[in-house]
Amino acid sequence: MGVQVVTGAMLQCSFGAAPSSLVVLPANKVMATTPAANIMDNKPMANILPFGMCMSMANPTVAAATAAALGVLTPMPCVPATAAPWVPGCPKVLIGNMPAVDSNCKLMCNWGGVIQVVSPGQVTVQDG
Repeated sequence: MGVQVVTGAMLQCSFGAAPSSLVVLPANKVMATTPAANIMDNKPMANILPFGMCMSMANPTVAAATAAALGVLTPMPCVPATAAPWVPGCPKVLIGNMPAVDSNCKLMCNWGGVIQVVSPGQVTVQDG
């Protein structure tokens, strides 16, 4: 059983240089301590903020900068590319008719990164 994820949760990408925080807009009108996240809170720059510098060679800007540096890995600014929803979600708890996000969920970036929850943003509400 995981802890429900809310706005302000700390996230980390496997190819990112810094942590980031989750932004959950109050559109679903469900609060744990602050707005609670569902699996569709995956929009780049609206819900998922940059993770500092990106180090994934699958990212075209990193690949181009690395090629220009004669093969030396050259990180570039992160611009999240998250098209798929959070997985697996918590199907027993629905927020806005979609499964809730708990602290065990992961989000995949198109550039190969795996985004995970480092801190869920609250410790009061657990998903079951």
